[in-house]
Amino acid sequence: MIPTERAAFRYKGIETWPTRDLVEAMLEGQIAAVAATHAVAPQMSEAVDLAAERLSRGGRLIYLGAGTSGRLGAIDAAELPPTFGWAPERAISLMAGGQGAFVTAVEGAEDDGAAAVAALEDAGLTADDVVIGLAASGRTPYVVEGLRHARAAGALTVAVGNAPQGPIGVEAQFYLVADTGAEIVAGSTRMKAGTAQKVILTCLSTAIFVRMGYVFRGRMVDMRPTNEKLQRRAVEMVAELADATPEKAEAALAEAEGSIKLAVVMLSLSLGRAAAEARLSAADGKLHIALAG
Repeated sequence: MIPTERAAFRYKGIETWPTRDLVEAMLEGQIAAVAATHAVAPQMSEAVDLAAERLSRGGRLIYLGAGTSGRLGAIDAAELPPTFGWAPERAISLMAGGQGAFVTAVEGAEDDGAAAVAALEDAGLTADDVVIGLAASGRTPYVVEGLRHARAAGALTVAVGNAPQGPIGVEAQFYLVADTGAEIVAGSTRMKAGTAQKVILTCLSTAIFVRMGYVFRGRMVDMRPTNEKLQRRAVEMVAELADATPEKAEAALAEAEGSIKLAVVMLSLSLGRAAAEARLSAADGKLHIALAG
């Protein structure tokens, strides 16, 4: 039986439990879910380095899933542009049942493996892409077939799930599996399984962008200051990283047209915009390299 579908004896009769006991049991389950993700660290580390290489060559992150797992992938994809200044067209979410299934369940869509292949082809899948397939059960046909097709096309494939023996682990180069076991509500993978998948996705994508140079001294240096709050954050970031006054930081940001990295190089090395751009380009956009020497 699929681990997340199993009804655990421990939770028999939870409808009769005192509310405090019920809530505490659910919270304990969430803690256990996070703990279960630690087992994926070795494989995740390898996947991060290979994914960073692909994306640095122009590849895209493509998330593939159904139901709760698909929605978790969509959340991760949606957060990359505002956090890292990543181009939205390079973070793609493919959902069984189409875009409408992100908000309204489409029953039976997850069984259509051919639809995943078609969606990947429509997206123009290339060997530089990184395809992340998510399925708590480890056996959703939409994800299994999508990963198989992506791997055959030469893309880097990463599976995320909660069933150690799931077929997605066979089809992907990396299987990041958090064995969260039975849910308090059997089959409700938005609980422990979903939490574990969210943790894995957040850590995976963040580590990839750190490796690619989108983070410097723990700061989001590729963030675009698109509103007042982010503009203030950008000024503070430049002032701190370049050891400059807020006034100089704001002026440098304006000259750099909102590029935090460029403003930091300009102020730190007393360079004009063109020279700072050349310095950053030679460092492949990695601020720690551009500032060295």
